[in-house]
Amino acid sequence: MIDPLTALAFSVYENKGVYCLLLGSGISRPAQIPTGWEVTLDLVQRVAALQGVADEPDWAAWHKSKFGKEPNYSELLDQLASTPDERRSVLHSYIEPTAEDIEASRKIPTRAHQAIARLVAAGHVRVIITTNFDRLTENALRENGVEPTVISSDDSLKGAVPLIHSRCYVVKIHGDYLDTRIRNTDAELGEYTPELSTLLDRIIDEHGLIVCGWSGDWDPALRSAITRAPNRRYPMFWAARGKLSAVAQTVVDHRAGKIITIEGADTFFERLEMLVSAQTDAQRPNPRSVDLLVASAKKFLTRSEFRIQLDELIGAELRRIDNFIVSGGFQPPAGTWRDEFFVSAVSRYEAQTEILARIFGVLGRYGKGDEFRDAVDVITRLGHREPGSGFSVLINLRTYPAVLLFYAYGIALLKSQRFADLFRLFSTTVDIGRDYAPTVVSHLLLTGWEGAEHDPWNLMHGKQQRRTALSDYLHGVFEKWTADYLELSLKLGDGGNREGGISWGCLTPPLLHRRSDMPCPKITSSS
Repeated sequence: MIDPLTALAFSVYENKGVYCLLLGSGISRPAQIPTGWEVTLDLVQRVAALQGVADEPDWAAWHKSKFGKEPNYSELLDQLASTPDERRSVLHSYIEPTAEDIEASRKIPTRAHQAIARLVAAGHVRVIITTNFDRLTENALRENGVEPTVISSDDSLKGAVPLIHSRCYVVKIHGDYLDTRIRNTDAELGEYTPELSTLLDRIIDEHGLIVCGWSGDWDPALRSAITRAPNRRYPMFWAARGKLSAVAQTVVDHRAGKIITIEGADTFFERLEMLVSAQTDAQRPNPRSVDLLVASAKKFLTRSEFRIQLDELIGAELRRIDNFIVSGGFQPPAGTWRDEFFVSAVSRYEAQTEILARIFGVLGRYGKGDEFRDAVDVITRLGHREPGSGFSVLINLRTYPAVLLFYAYGIALLKSQRFADLFRLFSTTVDIGRDYAPTVVSHLLLTGWEGAEHDPWNLMHGKQQRRTALSDYLHGVFEKWTADYLELSLKLGDGGNREGGISWGCLTPPLLHRRSDMPCPKITSSS
């Protein structure tokens, strides 16, 4: 069975802008903004202090013994602060960060808020409903270059950009902590204004729902809006840390929703964003587009007057790959290691490098030697990275594009029997700013790649333990790229002539491990 998170990530990717996020106080808890229950217990403690009670192990039990019932958030606020203005003042201190809070990274956007903002910036999410008074969602969106349309009252709804024209629509159904019209008490949460109800009906009817950090227990008007929606165009996913309450389970059952068990909001949204963005990054280039670029490289290579165009073509691809690596390339969620991090990162780097790798195949196959220095310069540039922090396997993987280009160019040199240039490629040294200069081969392949006791490249074979995991995997990569070329050649009508591209044959790097199931041609002594 496909797990619900994977299914959700697939649906979010395939249905851009279709899902609405419904966020509750649990999303802001890691920022040390208290939940409604935590505010309730703090208010109970403050009431007790005024009555001379300084220390109790269980403030909820104290309240029950003192007043004969469990403490209730809305009742306490209603008794302690009878007007909306008073209630806003009470809640202000729980939400507004002080200078000390900011210095200690409290009451600022969490990892979940940042992951949500990245999903919005990429266009995967456009509508957010939140019960929170704080502004962490809006702040995270602005930090990621998105200016949201924020609806926190009927007045803001009247003057807002229409939903269909907004890049991000944030509906704060309980209001904003700086606005006196916030909703706190049972009476205020029991029914929304006709204008807000109409907006919610439209959003819930037209969107799927991703619920996180909301208990479902204290918002009867919101529950009613969800259950009265007439259509089920898109599903509901409810992310929960533990078992849902009976009230929340009723809502899930009514919408035929799916429950995703999570460790917390931060890890949930980071993993969701990672899985969605991985699908975007791992989309391979359109084969026809690749073929046009490769054909252009052939033309530019064979005619000296097009040398500038060839340099520009290679330079543009180099800058694209370099920018991808420098901008982060692949930044996994913080926390423990998961095997899918590595598998996803490999796919992303391959998708970014495929075009230039095919062009390097053309350079090696049809070049006359004058392209050699430029090819090596590109490989060494991508193969040298400053030290970084994080998982060492993923840090080393930043040079994977250089490895792909090295193999593409080297195998093409071998195919065209340019053995002198092949020897030069293997013996070329790399300036790494130290008192010694390793060869390209040793720098790229013998440091952090193969031969480790726990070779991560076995993950690319379904955790099979192979002696030459990287070589076997790369054999499949180049075999796939060549197969795509041949298939496209047949469609374009050139008869699938292998000489039109690069026939990698049975060669496997680094020049070359041999797969036991494939015979290799004889290499003569002159070779």
